[in-house]
Amino acid sequence: MATTVEQAEQERFRWIWLLLLLPPPLFWAGNFLVGRMMRDMVPPFTLLTGRWIIALLILLPFAIAPMRRDFHLYRRHWLRLVAVSLTGIVAFNAFIYVGLRTTTASNGLLLNSLIPLLILLVAAITFRQRIGGRQIAAILLSFAGVLTILTQGVPERLLALDLSRGDLIVFGGMISWAFYTVWLRGFPAGIDRIGLMGAQITVGLIALLPVWLWEHAHGPAPIWTGASVAALAYLGIFPSVGAYLLYNMAVARVGVARAGLSIHLIPVFGVILAVLFMDESLHLYHLLGAAAIMGGIAVSMRDRR
Repeated sequence: MATTVEQAEQERFRWIWLLLLLPPPLFWAGNFLVGRMMRDMVPPFTLLTGRWIIALLILLPFAIAPMRRDFHLYRRHWLRLVAVSLTGIVAFNAFIYVGLRTTTASNGLLLNSLIPLLILLVAAITFRQRIGGRQIAAILLSFAGVLTILTQGVPERLLALDLSRGDLIVFGGMISWAFYTVWLRGFPAGIDRIGLMGAQITVGLIALLPVWLWEHAHGPAPIWTGASVAALAYLGIFPSVGAYLLYNMAVARVGVARAGLSIHLIPVFGVILAVLFMDESLHLYHLLGAAAIMGGIAVSMRDRR
C-alpha cells in the first residue's frame, strides 16, 4: 500500500513539473519574435548584453546570498560553470540573434525543433545514457507535430525550406543548447538554482564584454525607441530570468530528456503569439500539430526511467 501511495505521489510530482515546463518555451517563442523584429534596430551583441544586464539586476537581490553560500561549489565545478555559461548564456542566444538576421522564421523554428534529439544524442555520447524506445517515440511524435505546423499540413512545403548561412548559424545555437542542457545536469542537486543562474549570467557577461565593445566600436549604432527599449526589457525579464530559472529547476528534477522535449512547444506558442499580436489566422493544422507535440511530451513523462 505504501508503495502504491509513493508511486502516485511521484506521478503527481512529474505532472506538476510538466506544467512548470510550459512557461519557458512560451517566453522563448517571444524571444525569437522579438529578436527577429529588432534585427534592424539593435545589433545582436548589444541586444544580448543589455538583456543579461537587466536579468542580472533583477536576479541579484535574490541570488547574492546563495551565490556567496555556494561559492565553494562554483570553485569546485568551475569548468562546468564556465561551460554552461558560454553555451547557454552566450553562444545559444548569440547564434539566434545573428542567424535571425538572414533566415526565415519557419526555418528557425524547424531547426529549433531538433533540440530534443540533439540533447539525447549529446547525453548518449557524453554520459552514455541509454535512449529508450519510449523516448524515441516521444521525440518522433512531437517532431511530427512541429512539421505539421511548419508545413501547414502540406508535406511538400518541407522541400521548399532552403538552408542558408543564417540557418547554419541558428543550428549552431541548437547544438549549444543541447550541450547546455546536458552539462547543467552535472551540478550537485543541493546547489541553489537562483544562485547558479546569477553565477551563469555573471560569467556570461564577462565573456560578452569584449565582443560587445568590438561591436560598439565597429558595428552599427543601435536605434533606441520606445519599442526597442520595451523589447529589451521583455528579453531581460521573461526569456532570461523566468524561463531559465524554471528550465534549470526542471532539468534537475525531471531529467534532460523530458525537459528538452518541452522545446517542441516553442513553435506552438510562436503560432499563438503570431495570432494574438500579428493578426495571423489559426488553422486546423495548428491544432493538430499542437496535439501531437503535447502527446509526445505526455509519452515522455510516462517513462519511469
